[in-house]
Amino acid sequence: MQPTLGLRSNFGMTRDGVKGQHPWRQPQTVKAYKSPYGPQYKNTVNFYGVNAQALGRAGIVAGAFGVSAGVFALFFFDGVPRVQKDIIQKIPFVGKFFINEIPPEDNPF
Repeated sequence: MQPTLGLRSNFGMTRDGVKGQHPWRQPQTVKAYKSPYGPQYKNTVNFYGVNAQALGRAGIVAGAFGVSAGVFALFFFDGVPRVQKDIIQKIPFVGKFFINEIPPEDNPF
């Protein structure tokens, strides 16, 4: 009983009488036959399975969540005078609502 060729050469890990380094065997690439009558498939560009369409949809959803979180933060902190003066009063159509003028008769100074 003889050992197979791969086993006899120690799977290419030892010297076989040839000097120098042995490069790893590269796989033989075979181009598959593509029929001109079949469907014309095209490879799409993706990054770890996420293509441009999925990235666009996720961006729209993330933008909507960001805008809603920003609006929530503005109205949550609308009682802080610094936020009213620096941010909210500069928003068109809404800023006039947040201007608090104290009448002179109510001012103790």
